[in-house]
Amino acid sequence: MESGFGSDFGGCGGGKLDPGLIMEQRMTDKCFRKCIGKPGGALDNSEQKCIAMCMDRYMDAWNTVSRAYNSRLQRERANM
Repeated sequence: MESGFGSDFGGCGGGKLDPGLIMEQRMTDKCFRKCIGKPGGALDNSEQKCIAMCMDRYMDAWNTVSRAYNSRLQRERANM
């Protein structure tokens, strides 16, 4: 099983990037490094809360960027 932390963010789909997979891999890596001090068999309450809040913030930021990007694409297409 792959860890998902390599340089191949798009998986093995013939070089095609999957934005959802990229977001999941980066969010997992970022939140794990931020919230998990010593990996063990289970997460304690503070680690669970940290992971949940980190994931929420990351998804909010991703959605904001995605909306801004889509809006810009629409404006550029309208100006063609």
